[in-house]
Amino acid sequence: MYVAHLSLHDFRSYPSVEVEIGPGVTAFVGRNGQGKTNLVEAIDYLSSLSSHRVSSDAPMVRQGATQAIVRAAVVRDDRRAVLEIEINPGKSNRARINKSPLPRAKELLGLVRTVVFSPEDLSLVKGDPSERRRFMDDLLVQISPRFAGIRADYERVLKQRNSLLKTARGNRRARESDETLVSTLAVWDSRVAELGAEIIRRRIELIDNLTPLIGKAYEAVARGANRDDAVLVYRPSFELSGDVALEDQILAELLRRRTDEFERALTLVGPHRDDVLFSLGDLPVKGYASHGESWSFALGLRLASYDLLRAEGDDPVLILDDVFAELDSGRRSQLAELVADAEQVLITAAVADDIPDQLRGRRFIVAGGEVTLDA
Repeated sequence: MYVAHLSLHDFRSYPSVEVEIGPGVTAFVGRNGQGKTNLVEAIDYLSSLSSHRVSSDAPMVRQGATQAIVRAAVVRDDRRAVLEIEINPGKSNRARINKSPLPRAKELLGLVRTVVFSPEDLSLVKGDPSERRRFMDDLLVQISPRFAGIRADYERVLKQRNSLLKTARGNRRARESDETLVSTLAVWDSRVAELGAEIIRRRIELIDNLTPLIGKAYEAVARGANRDDAVLVYRPSFELSGDVALEDQILAELLRRRTDEFERALTLVGPHRDDVLFSLGDLPVKGYASHGESWSFALGLRLASYDLLRAEGDDPVLILDDVFAELDSGRRSQLAELVADAEQVLITAAVADDIPDQLRGRRFIVAGGEVTLDA
């Protein structure tokens, strides 16, 4: 699978741009601020309906415009389809395939898959648990697009439950005597348990599948490492028991934490409070690993994700967004060797010399809002 053509209208810095890409390696080279990352971000957005750079859609619409359009021709098994997403901040986005409207934008999920390496990856190992939860959930959506609906349903339930807790905050008498409050909370508890258990089960399965792959990947990118060094362990917000149904465990923990939840007006139990521990040997990566080790672990996570998606079907589109500037020459060459056989690799770089020889291919110069093929 590969992207053959990219068309942008009012996306980020581009009023309009058309780029012919094709399989193999394509590099976008230009000084910082010229818009090279905007090109690969658009392709990644078609894959996940979110950006690896920002948390909302508004920054992706060019200043002064009301909407942005990303359109890409994707080739899969020698069949070509044109995917399109119309980004409307504050409103529902609209999607099309071959000019035919889709009932919901999320039906685009799974039609093109991407794995993005970027400088922001360091936050996976050094940042807050929310970064690692997003990593797991985004990867699960790539594996099974239906997971996006489960995650969205859980977030809606969580919002409603937190709103209910907020209304009862500080009013202990109402909590005990208001039958409507008690019965409504029970409904939300049931939904948190049902959807939360599904998310936790899928995350645990994901971590089990990633564990042997991260070991192999870390060994490949870290000098002197072996595949037993890198370890992933899922950490739920409470201790799990294998003898009791997960839904029942969540319900019991919600009941146990109820007083705390009323006082804080927050749901304190569920997958939104979970984390995954990244370790090298006996020590956690966060707080103990060197900068180089942290980078190698982050690269290993992306490589493991790529291998997992590849095993599930077509090669994902590999996006290396300004990542070589962050790596020493040894890690550059190692990464290049590991991804050189991918069906499509898209690279952004400020300096062409940062791109390893193994990944020399078609090159575009990005400057002044224009994308020009380098002859």
